[in-house]
Amino acid sequence: MSRLTRLCSFVAAAASISLLAGACTGQSGGQADDDPTKDVTVNFWHAWSQPNELKAINSDIAAFEKVHPNIHVHVVPNVNDDKINQALRTGGSDSPDVVSSFTTDNVGKFCSSGALADLGPLLKKSGIDPAKTFPKPMLDYTAYQGTRCTLPLLGDAYGLYYNKDAFKAAGISAPPRTMSEFKADAVKLTRSQGDSYAQLGFMPDFHGYESTPAHYVAQWSPTYFDAQGRSQTAKDPAFTKMFAFQKDLVNSLGGFTKLEKYRNTFGDEFGAKNPFHTGQVAMATDGEWRLGMARDAGVKFPIGVAPMPVPDDQANTYGKGYITGTIVGVAAHSAKQNAAWELVKFLTTDTNAVVDFSNAIHNVPSTLDALKSPKLVSDPNFKTFLDIAQNPNSNTTPASPNGGQYQVTLQDFAYSYEAGKATDLPTGLRGVDQQVDRDIAQTK
Repeated sequence: MSRLTRLCSFVAAAASISLLAGACTGQSGGQADDDPTKDVTVNFWHAWSQPNELKAINSDIAAFEKVHPNIHVHVVPNVNDDKINQALRTGGSDSPDVVSSFTTDNVGKFCSSGALADLGPLLKKSGIDPAKTFPKPMLDYTAYQGTRCTLPLLGDAYGLYYNKDAFKAAGISAPPRTMSEFKADAVKLTRSQGDSYAQLGFMPDFHGYESTPAHYVAQWSPTYFDAQGRSQTAKDPAFTKMFAFQKDLVNSLGGFTKLEKYRNTFGDEFGAKNPFHTGQVAMATDGEWRLGMARDAGVKFPIGVAPMPVPDDQANTYGKGYITGTIVGVAAHSAKQNAAWELVKFLTTDTNAVVDFSNAIHNVPSTLDALKSPKLVSDPNFKTFLDIAQNPNSNTTPASPNGGQYQVTLQDFAYSYEAGKATDLPTGLRGVDQQVDRDIAQTK
């Protein structure tokens, strides 16, 4: 399943974790004084819940305990950020020493509030250079303003899925590499049927599952904040160009009203009736998990995967994409930080552990060595996502002290703009910046 962070949960998670500010007084990573060679039990809370996921993470834990027979790991699975945040705030003997979350957008609050320990001193003590160990986009979403309080534990990369049969029928020989090619292919693949469609080339609406503003604009390599932490959506031309492209694509494919009517016929994003599975759309942007879901849904047509197209004036950056993933860190209140760090270090940097976990749950490996490991199970489609994860131009949404609220603000405006309720793009983006800056100011 997807390691997606749903925007609808960003605000709730950020609000919950805001309670942590000023409430965490744990040791910094460099001051942990427990002896990790003595017999100890470490509490590990994580969010995985599916049988194959639990089997995979438990297998890695068993491998860790074999290497560290004195460190016993007590696992609490299927824990959401809300419960993790409460436990990090209150502490106690049953609270977690190590936590893993799917919500990368909470890293800014985890780090700035002191809920999770600064891993910098522990990395240095262990002789681990993060820049030589992890892909850059994954480093970007696991730290905030110089504090690295989390590390990546598998990742997700977004690419372009396409129906090879539909491409062949339309006379398209290869996936699009630029946005102009993408638009031309989407139009060519679209077959109208009255006020609906027999087939849509691509669903461009911002409500179209993964075609969110953040995923679109990643192809323009945006800058969300300046050096002082001020929102930049009105100043960085990447956002204006993205909105212009999306609006033009919407109009070229029949207009917002017609597209929204068709979108309302789609099945559940994570179910067998996903519109890409059913052939309702010929192209879709999605993460690596879609490969397994399409297989499980019994999709009949051959599937192709490629990087998302890039702006025509950035053609030399083709191969990049949006990156996100799972994070893991050490609780600041833990009295067992050195032992907890041994677990985090093993899960995130041991190549065999990372590769085994990736092979089992089909997420992207999160270390440079694991991405190149001969033990990694990879077909040509999955390799596309491995390449995206390693592309130096791939990027992610940056950490913020109030979680993903800035993305919610941008997305709310995007919904209004594409529906025609907001018509002045420059003014609207300035309003987004003002709201984002006000929201962040309230967290300080």
